[in-house]
Amino acid sequence: MTEFTPLASLVGGAMIGLSAVLLMMWEGRIAGISGIAGRLLPPYRDGAFLSRLGFVAGIVAAPLLIAVMNGAPVAQTVSANVPLMIVAGLLVGFGSVWGNGCTSGHGVCGLSRLSTRSMVATATFMATAFITVFVVRHVIGG
Repeated sequence: MTEFTPLASLVGGAMIGLSAVLLMMWEGRIAGISGIAGRLLPPYRDGAFLSRLGFVAGIVAAPLLIAVMNGAPVAQTVSANVPLMIVAGLLVGFGSVWGNGCTSGHGVCGLSRLSTRSMVATATFMATAFITVFVVRHVIGG
């Protein structure tokens, strides 16, 4: 079980919300990570490559910055089951394409805009996550 850190959670949530608002204000785009990362690959359809690269670089740099500031690495638990991780990654990618967005696009930006499609998508991926965790922990034993 991970430790609950209310202040860090509040600051992190505020930063996510602020970045989503700023991206919508400056670029007119939803802060959906799958779309932003996917559009880093050619063919480039617009001139927003550098802003997308900066957004993804910020996501990668944030935990490294926290590690430097805290003097300790950020604890991560990752499965050693490589086939399971590959299947999980493919399923997440498929779901992101099929659902026209990811957790950040639907769950953060879509819900805040009261989008019905995002409400359905968020309920679907949350229910799927609950079921998956139950099956992996209690049925498969992973």
